[in-house]
Amino acid sequence: MSDQDPSMSETMIDSDASRIGGVKEWLTKTFEAAGKVVPEFEYTPRSVVHLHSLLTVSKAKDDASRLVAHDFRQKAVEYRSQAARIREILENVGLAQDGLPSNVVSSAQALANVANLLNIRDTELSSYLVAMGDISLRKTDMEEKKGKLQQESKILLDYTRKAIARLTYLKRTLAQLEDDVAPCEVQMENWKTNLQVMAAKERQYMQQYVNYKAMLNRVGYSPEISHGVLVEMAEHRKDLEKKTKPILDTLRSYQDLPPDKALAALAIEDKKRQFGAAEKYLEHVLHSALASTD
Repeated sequence: MSDQDPSMSETMIDSDASRIGGVKEWLTKTFEAAGKVVPEFEYTPRSVVHLHSLLTVSKAKDDASRLVAHDFRQKAVEYRSQAARIREILENVGLAQDGLPSNVVSSAQALANVANLLNIRDTELSSYLVAMGDISLRKTDMEEKKGKLQQESKILLDYTRKAIARLTYLKRTLAQLEDDVAPCEVQMENWKTNLQVMAAKERQYMQQYVNYKAMLNRVGYSPEISHGVLVEMAEHRKDLEKKTKPILDTLRSYQDLPPDKALAALAIEDKKRQFGAAEKYLEHVLHSALASTD
């Protein structure tokens, strides 16, 4: 990178010094015009740039103000000369303001005030009509805008009333909910306690279920042995007991007879045969009941 040109550095330094001098001079004149003293502050590059931009804008506005003031002074001179010429003409024709009746002067003054109010430059009837038409159009436009604003205001008022009613309802609901918090908390605590008790009971019942299931497995219970099957088997057992009861009574009666070995053997064989037939019948009934259950 090449070194900066010394002549350029000197030019920049001179420019900054000139700018600072111009800013100081401008601040001094501005504060003196206001009857105040320039406050002490540090002239940093940033503050100098900002103040110089303000100085430039202020000078531009001062120049513009001087031009406008000069233009106004010229117009005032022209208006005064024109007023003097018109006054001279009116005096020559006998229409000077001092010689006119008071009612004519007041009417002319009122006419001039109306012209100023309507912002017209002359007192021609056409100018008044145009100005009045323009005011009428503006009035119509303002009435239309006023109607729209009134309609919008009515809608907003309706919305506001509804919003206030909803806010009141929400506040009332909130207060009611706040009042219900304490009872609901008590109820929740009761439900929590009941749930804990129910959970403990569930664990207890599950353990009992497991124990009963293990007990049924130990005794050989199977799903085929249902309550209906057991009831049917009990009924068949009662029937068999009824059928075997006479045989048992007969056998008991034989015990009272004197012993006869051959007859006793025959009788025993006969009873064994009858008992075996009864057992086969019982087995057949059981198998039939199990088959019907399947």
